[in-house]
Amino acid sequence: MDHSSLEQIWQAILSEAELNMSKASFTTWFKNSFIFDYQDDILTIGVPNAFTQAWFENKFSKDITKTFYKVTGNKLKGIKYIIKTKPKEAKSNFLAPDPPEEKENKAYKTNPSKDESLCLAAGLNPKYTFETFIVGKHNELAHAASWAAIRQPGETYNPLFIYGGVGLGKTHLLQAIGHEVLKSGKKVLYVTSEKFTNDYVDAVYHGQGNTFKSVYRNVDLLLVDDIQFMAGKDGTQQEFFYTFDQLHRANKQIVITSDRSPRNMKAVEARLITRFEWGMVADIGQPDLETRMAILNSKCQQKNFPLDQSIIQYIATNISNNIRELEGALNRIIGFCQFHNCEPDLSIAKQVLKDFFISIQANNLSTPQKILEAVANFYNLNLSELTGSSRKKELVIPRQIAMYLLRTRMDASFPFIGQELGGRDHTTAMHACAKIERDIQNNSKIRQDIEQISQSITSVY
Repeated sequence: MDHSSLEQIWQAILSEAELNMSKASFTTWFKNSFIFDYQDDILTIGVPNAFTQAWFENKFSKDITKTFYKVTGNKLKGIKYIIKTKPKEAKSNFLAPDPPEEKENKAYKTNPSKDESLCLAAGLNPKYTFETFIVGKHNELAHAASWAAIRQPGETYNPLFIYGGVGLGKTHLLQAIGHEVLKSGKKVLYVTSEKFTNDYVDAVYHGQGNTFKSVYRNVDLLLVDDIQFMAGKDGTQQEFFYTFDQLHRANKQIVITSDRSPRNMKAVEARLITRFEWGMVADIGQPDLETRMAILNSKCQQKNFPLDQSIIQYIATNISNNIRELEGALNRIIGFCQFHNCEPDLSIAKQVLKDFFISIQANNLSTPQKILEAVANFYNLNLSELTGSSRKKELVIPRQIAMYLLRTRMDASFPFIGQELGGRDHTTAMHACAKIERDIQNNSKIRQDIEQISQSITSVY
């Protein structure tokens, strides 16, 4: 089997893994992994180090075997793991540069172009560009604001804060901004908030504070993904505050993404939230059917694997709230057809995606626990606070929204809702649902909160 087919199969396996774990866990374990070989129903997977190898052997072999069968229809006899550097990948942690002997074994021998080297240095993924970003009603404001920030970096919309649910394209848009600014010769750096935190901790531990500041405060564009994960990390927030202020004073552009708006970020310093709102705050919602189909067609073009529109519509109709799931379904079809050397048609698509859709529906199925946890997480509350007896003002709206979602998503009875919320009377639940229904019509913040909570319930982490 050729390298391209193996790569598509691995992409399908990665898509499945990404849908069933947090972004942080997925990046930690699966980044720089790849299929090295497949012979006699034995799959050989390359991983970057011995620690990852042991973790794969203990934690992921069973799931990889299962997904391989779902994608290809073939059962594996076994999986081998070898420590191997993924082609055309380089480590990005500035605090841990590659030793000379490791560099000799890396894919630098392939002589990446200057543009590719700049992308790697900036932490950018080559596929996340404006050319591959599909604009629809759900993201047109964020898209327009991004171009405005690019045309006048540091002056218009600084910072630019983009928020929305999981898998809706925030990272794609963030990195597209980076690629566009990079073309003008400016210095760009993309990081997740987790990497910023890890780099800061490493810098403190190794006494390399000046190196850290040199990296993060001497850029023309700083892109920070998933800023909400800085919540509760006081030292990281303080360092980011100083980094933000120095860049902003120097008219350097800052772009940030989050799964919620600044005003809904709890356990984040008030002075940071204020600064997040200095520029432009733009949200990304769920794409409509036409946009989902356009996204799938674009990805087919990128992968040079055209699909009949009946298949495209079938996928887009069955997946409505997560772009990652769209790509996961597409990767499954491509992997299956390349493995079996067959042409895709609607019957094959239905066969390949049957289990995939069942899995998505099972994960997206609302339960009282899921709904209550989603509301509590959104407002940074403990579940006991949400369902407890305290009458603090800040608990009223979250409780009313939880009751409303139990009613609308599960068609739960009012007595049941009252019981789930700490044994409250059914009339309390009735009043809460009626109030939230009115607020949705008249209060844009409440409406946005409910939309984001609903996305977190139906999105697969």
